[in-house]
Amino acid sequence: MSVPLAERMRPKNLDDYLGQDHLIGVDSILRKTIEAGHIPSMIFWGPPGTGKTTLANIIANKLDREFIQLSAINSGVKDIREAIARAEQIINNTGTGPILFIDEIHRFNKSQQDALLGSVERGIITLIGATTENPSFEVISALLSRCQVFVLKHLEKSHLIQLLDKAIKEDTILSKKNIKIKEPEALLMFSGGDARKLYNSLEIVVQSHKPDEEVIVTNDLVSKSIQSNFELYDKSGEQHYDIISAFIKSVRGSDPDAAVYYLARMIEGGEDPKFICRRMIILAAEDIGLANPNALLMANTCFDAVHKIGLPEGRIIMSQTAIYLASSPKSNSAYAAIDKAQETVRRNKNIPVPLHLRNAPTKLMKDIGYGKNYKYAHSYKGNFVEQDFLPEKLKNSSFYVPQDNDSEKRLKNWLRKKWKNRF
Repeated sequence: MSVPLAERMRPKNLDDYLGQDHLIGVDSILRKTIEAGHIPSMIFWGPPGTGKTTLANIIANKLDREFIQLSAINSGVKDIREAIARAEQIINNTGTGPILFIDEIHRFNKSQQDALLGSVERGIITLIGATTENPSFEVISALLSRCQVFVLKHLEKSHLIQLLDKAIKEDTILSKKNIKIKEPEALLMFSGGDARKLYNSLEIVVQSHKPDEEVIVTNDLVSKSIQSNFELYDKSGEQHYDIISAFIKSVRGSDPDAAVYYLARMIEGGEDPKFICRRMIILAAEDIGLANPNALLMANTCFDAVHKIGLPEGRIIMSQTAIYLASSPKSNSAYAAIDKAQETVRRNKNIPVPLHLRNAPTKLMKDIGYGKNYKYAHSYKGNFVEQDFLPEKLKNSSFYVPQDNDSEKRLKNWLRKKWKNRF
């Protein structure tokens, strides 16, 4: 069986590495650190296919360090101890500790992460962890404090085009074929900024032709080839983000049957249940929001419960929550409001807070008007008094727009009684 294209095209040095210029571009901090030969333990956080494993390999090669690799999916404390024992042997023989690379480090539980602490502290290993999840939530604080976190981004269109061109010209197999990319858009769309997925898609398209047949890549050809190889993606784990996307859209679209189906796909595929539960918490706020505020409470409770009991029983709680979220009325008013407010802040930076709303802890501040004429709401009938809260420049700006559901209709009526000219 031939080595996959993505593996054949894996960069061997920093100059061949595409993307992540903010990390390894000329004069970047990480590149300078690597070239100086003294790297800290670190965690690479970013989407799949952005080069986390590749960069770890390049660093090890550049520094001429032994490279020990574990995957958190199928490794336990025993494997960690064996890796540390091997590292101790290496440092005794060479005087230099190896790099221990742990893929999907967010899947390690607390005891597994605890097992790494001593050897990281003593410099027996230099840890490089890779994760698609926010390390602030998934890596224990003691380990996180000993690591530098570097954020990797989706590859840009220009990088993906370069990768395609490079594969067609330089790959040992593809360079011998007559391949022309007439329409790259579908390849780029299916990749989603993921280099591995891009190469897998290209390879599927090429393999759908006879060995000596000309391959003219069009959007239609790519779509048909990828759809006919749907299971290939499923088995290799490439549909991680496709399935969660389908799940989210099914809940947003109020289809509980589809939501439970995609939930089952993720559970059967070995997806981290906490990953699913986190997405349901986000869903509850982003897509249901004020149409049913209890959805957020239920989603958060689901996360806590599943975290405590795990699988297989946790699947029942996740199913209940997914059905509840899908069956709830929908509103994205909170999501739209904060987006609009943030955009306003970016366009109008540092607008002064109105004097009557400012904090006045000193006499001087009071003397120059801080807090003057502020009306304390609880001193008025109904615990409300009309006054201006936004800066003068933004007076009468509207960020929250109640939507057409029973819950927000009640909110809207209440707000209209208070604010005569708004809502």
